[in-house]
Amino acid sequence: MAKIESVSVCIARVPLDNAVTFSTRTVTAREYCLVKVRSVDGVEGLGYCYAVNTSGRLLSVAVTDLLGARLVGQESLRVEGLWQEMYQEALLQGRVGAVMRALSGIDTAVWDLNARTAKLPLYKYLGAMVEDRVPAYASGGYYLPGKTPQKLGEELASYVKDGFKAVKMKTGRLSPREEEDRIRAAREAIGPDVLLMLDANNAWHDLPTALLHMNRLEAYDPHWIEEPFSPDDLDNHAKLAQRTRVTVATGEIEAGRWRFKEMLDKQAAGILQTDATVCGGISEWRRIAATAASYGVTVSPHAWHDVHVHLAASAPNARHVEFMPDDHIVNFRRLIDRQIVAKDGDLLLPQTPGLGFEFDKEAVRKYGTRAPGSDDVWQVVRRA
Repeated sequence: MAKIESVSVCIARVPLDNAVTFSTRTVTAREYCLVKVRSVDGVEGLGYCYAVNTSGRLLSVAVTDLLGARLVGQESLRVEGLWQEMYQEALLQGRVGAVMRALSGIDTAVWDLNARTAKLPLYKYLGAMVEDRVPAYASGGYYLPGKTPQKLGEELASYVKDGFKAVKMKTGRLSPREEEDRIRAAREAIGPDVLLMLDANNAWHDLPTALLHMNRLEAYDPHWIEEPFSPDDLDNHAKLAQRTRVTVATGEIEAGRWRFKEMLDKQAAGILQTDATVCGGISEWRRIAATAASYGVTVSPHAWHDVHVHLAASAPNARHVEFMPDDHIVNFRRLIDRQIVAKDGDLLLPQTPGLGFEFDKEAVRKYGTRAPGSDDVWQVVRRA
C-alpha cells in the first residue's frame, strides 16, 4: 500500500477569450482547483474540480483547512475509509457545493494515485467495460452576440462533419418562438438521424412556461431536455417528465447518492448527468451510477471528459460523454499536457497510467493564483 505524504492545491484562473452567455448566467472565466496527492514513494495522483468566474478560493480553503490533513499519513488504497472520513469532516460545512467539490478533487487524485502506482489506465484499474473508446456528443450552441439561427445550425453541422453522431445546444434564454427558430435551424442543419440534446441550464421557473417551450420543440425530436428547472425543484422535473415525450436529464450540479436516489424515486430524470468533479469524486460517482443501474436509468456525465471517459468506460449503464470541440468554454485543457482524441464520434481512451495527463507546469505558472503571503501557486498540506 502507498502511504500519502502530502496534499497540494492550486487555483488556476483561466479567462474565456470571449464571455459566453447561458440561459441564466454569463461566464467570463473558469477557476480550477487543481489537486495533487503524493505518496511517500514519489508517485503523484491528480484531481480537480471547478468554479466559475471568481469563487475558486472557496475550494482551495476547503482543501487546505478542512480536508487535506485527513489524508496525510494514510494508506491510499483505503479509498472508502478516506472518503468517509472526509465526508464526516465536511458534514457541518457543506454536503454540497464548494466543500463537496473540494472533496471530489481530492478523491479523484487518490484514485489516480492508485492507478498510477498499479501502472494501469484509470478505466482499467476501475474495471473496464470497453477496450479503447466511448461514445461522445459535441457540446456547443451557446448564445453569442450576432449568432443567428443559421450560424447556430452551421456550428452544429460542423460537429457532424467531424464525425459526431450527437450534438448539444443551449435553449431557454429566449421566447418560445425564438427558441423554436433556433432548434429548427439546428435540426435542418444536422439532419434527422443525429441526436440533438437541449440544455436549458435551469431556465424555467414553473411547469406552464416549460410546457410552452416543449410543446414547440418536441416536433424537432430532441433526445433530451437538460436542467429545465432549478436543481432543487425535483417535483416540476417529475411533472414535466410525465407531460413531454422528451427525456428529462439533470444532475450535473448535484452531490451525494441520497439526492440522486430521491431524483430516481420521484422519476424526475430519465438520464443522470452526474459529474465526478461535483458529486463527491470518483467514489461517489460510481455509487450513484450503480444506484441508477438498479432503476434502469443511464448516466451521461457532465463535461470534464478527461475524467469521465474513464468512468463511462467502466460503468455498464454509462452512455455519451460530453465533449467540447474547442478550449473556449471549458478551457481546462489549457492546463494539461495531453488531450483526449475524438474519432468518428467516439473518444479514444488514454493508455497511459492513471488519468493519462499531467498538469502543464508552464500553464499552471501562468494561470495559477498565489495565496496571500506565498510566492508559490501551490499550497502544500503535510504532517505537522
